Amino acid sequence: MIYLIFEGQVLLFTLLLLALIASLSFHEFGHALVAKLHGDDTAERAGRLTLNPVAHIDVFGLLMVVMVGFGYAKPVPTDPRNFRSRRADLWVAAAGPGMNLLLALVVWNAFLLLRSTGVDAAYTPGTETFVFLLVQVNLLLMVFNLIPIGPLDGHYILPHFLPPAAARSYRYYNARYGVYALLGLIVLGVLGVPVFHYVMSIAQALLPLITFAPMS
Repeated sequence: MIYLIFEGQVLLFTLLLLALIASLSFHEFGHALVAKLHGDDTAERAGRLTLNPVAHIDVFGLLMVVMVGFGYAKPVPTDPRNFRSRRADLWVAAAGPGMNLLLALVVWNAFLLLRSTGVDAAYTPGTETFVFLLVQVNLLLMVFNLIPIGPLDGHYILPHFLPPAAARSYRYYNARYGVYALLGLIVLGVLGVPVFHYVMSIAQALLPLITFAPMS
């Protein structure tokens, strides 16, 4: 992202940064909300059941996004002992990517509806750019976080779809090596290997699938 400033695209940098902050905040809020619905108020007591970015954004994690294109927000704390169902961790994990999908779907279709009804504000370059960035960032976050390695949300989700023995093996090896696998992918991406090109391609391919409003 930082290269945008060096290229003089300060407005684009600012809009992208705002889109990232909003997307990360909704993602973490989704985790906190569903944890609360499943009986665990740990995140709520920690002040995380909010859309306020201050509660969710990690300064160093955001700085990493700006500098190298990869980063993180503050993980939402949970206590599985408070969950009321055995699959609560599945739904809590899925809530983050799910919130990103919901935000992308609502914002994109609301934007298209405004354009189709002739609302002038929907045709301004700044609005168009911000909406497109917000939608794409949310779809990208959703797809990326569903990768089942390291601490990403996907590692909580995958075991629920595996046979018990395979799920135990997966949890064991991911606990030992998952972080290294994720770091390896990030390093390869930074070095120019198109590892995340496929993630971006999937995210872009999802846009027509969430488009329900008429295109103007």
